[in-house]
Amino acid sequence: MSSPEAVSLSSDAGRCDQSLWPPILPDRRAAYHRGAVPAPFVHRVHVRYAECDMQGHVFNAHYLTWFDMAHTALLAEALGAPYSELVASGIDVVVAESGVRYLAPAHFDELLDVRVDLDPPTTSSLTSRFTILRNDEVITTGFLRHVCVDTDGHRKRPWPDAVRTAFQPYVSPRRPAPAAAG
Repeated sequence: MSSPEAVSLSSDAGRCDQSLWPPILPDRRAAYHRGAVPAPFVHRVHVRYAECDMQGHVFNAHYLTWFDMAHTALLAEALGAPYSELVASGIDVVVAESGVRYLAPAHFDELLDVRVDLDPPTTSSLTSRFTILRNDEVITTGFLRHVCVDTDGHRKRPWPDAVRTAFQPYVSPRRPAPAAAG
């Protein structure tokens, strides 16, 4: 395996402390730059008893928790660092919008795969699209739209170039680029 490329978040006039940022994982980016379409990012969830309601189905709010868990895991892989280091660098992300479509119930002790595809990032937002699968059956779809903010006052800000670049291998080839930045 080749040595990883370092991620520099210092393009915003010192706003981000790159000394807090470890190198990015190169495998997915290398495949992307070779023109190969990487496999979608998948996060596995094992349904816990506490996540089920009295009818024996997973309670609806837990799907958003799983979306958030998968999104956070994707960020950690894309950036080669835990979310806490993104925040320590002066950048945070907040949810601006979410949506869930329930197609079939999940139950206790099932293993589910949460697939994540990113839309191309806009100037300051990122939409993550989720598909939850039980074996090959799609049981839930949804999205989260995050906005990039600074950690000082949670003011909207553009994605640093290094973060935008790190997202690219996870952008779904099925999604067109947005018409307007926002």
